[in-house]
Amino acid sequence: MTDFDPASLLVPRTQSADEGPIVRMAQKARDMRGRGVDVVSLTVGEPDFDTPDNIQAAATAAMKAGFTHYSPVMGIPELRTALSKKLKTENALDYGPNEICVANGAKQAIANAVLSIIDKGDEVIMLAPFWVSYEIGVRFAGGTPVVLHASVEEDYKVPARRIAEAVTPRTKLLILNTPSNPTGAVWTKAELEEIAKIILAHPRMMVLSDEIYEYILFGGQMVSIGTLPGMRERTITVNGFSKGFAMTGWRLGYAAAVEPIAKAMGRMQGILSAGANQFVQRAAVAALEGPRDEVERMRLRYLARRDMVLNGLRAIPGMKIGDIPATFYAFPDVSALLGKKAGNHVMDTTDRLCDWLLDEHAVATVPGGAFGAPGSIRLSFACSEAEIEKAIARLQKALSSLL
Repeated sequence: MTDFDPASLLVPRTQSADEGPIVRMAQKARDMRGRGVDVVSLTVGEPDFDTPDNIQAAATAAMKAGFTHYSPVMGIPELRTALSKKLKTENALDYGPNEICVANGAKQAIANAVLSIIDKGDEVIMLAPFWVSYEIGVRFAGGTPVVLHASVEEDYKVPARRIAEAVTPRTKLLILNTPSNPTGAVWTKAELEEIAKIILAHPRMMVLSDEIYEYILFGGQMVSIGTLPGMRERTITVNGFSKGFAMTGWRLGYAAAVEPIAKAMGRMQGILSAGANQFVQRAAVAALEGPRDEVERMRLRYLARRDMVLNGLRAIPGMKIGDIPATFYAFPDVSALLGKKAGNHVMDTTDRLCDWLLDEHAVATVPGGAFGAPGSIRLSFACSEAEIEKAIARLQKALSSLL
């Protein structure tokens, strides 16, 4: 009988399809908790609030009404109409229901978009720090990521001049995330206008604008790049219900684009999965059309937590962090701490630093290399104030002890 190794059949893309450090640190924290260790986990970007009652009630009513069957791949007409209205009234984006593709989460909406327009050899400009799934998705589609870096001194926003210098005849897409995971950065209208000029000067270039954190904004104004002159046809706007409505487990997102691209995204989704859960879509209509009191209450809680985190981190010598105008993430630059020691442990990388913080001080964070910024770490403050207070005390004690 011939020896058979199933692993030998795996293709290279299975190695790249991994969110790596985020998953690793979150799982390590769970394992330690399972052994009885009092771990504070600041790893996963998941609201600790329950989904608002009116949305839950709408899902239950939809199930009882029999909406438990397959839905259209592009989404039910009622939700696509509600999303078209939402985009017009809240974002000044003019997309009809036929130009909206509902997906099983914003992550799938992004994958649908990338798979629809990116092929082998196409270049995609990515602004680091960026959400790890962007790079994975681009490589999965055969594209070539072109990574541009911005520092904390630049508010983690790559200047338009450097974006323009990176454009080549093979550039096809720029991925923009505002408000940003992991930094909380928010691009101003003037900054977006500079980026739009670059896009419009290129005959085959578009922008994918991920706006899923729009409701967790603490300062400034939310501007969608697709509203700028000439950018409607050049923009794929992605959003979802996970963050603002605390609906992570419901898996519902969407993308809006001109009809040929919207239909192509629907075809990609039809191949990879199917239409999103029907009673969840009907609950999403209730989310869009219902009261926003709970959404605002959550935003104010995140704001209070943001202030706790900023005050705590800024008290740690060697840690640099700018303002956090949006989201529930902090992304401090800890490069000044790299190379320092704790006993026999040398903190030569943020991976080692994060492992040490978890192993020795029971605080789980994520190394910045996962986001294209290896000198930083990410902390999610989508957890209780009590947990944040405990985490800050541990971080201050641990990092102040480094020699």
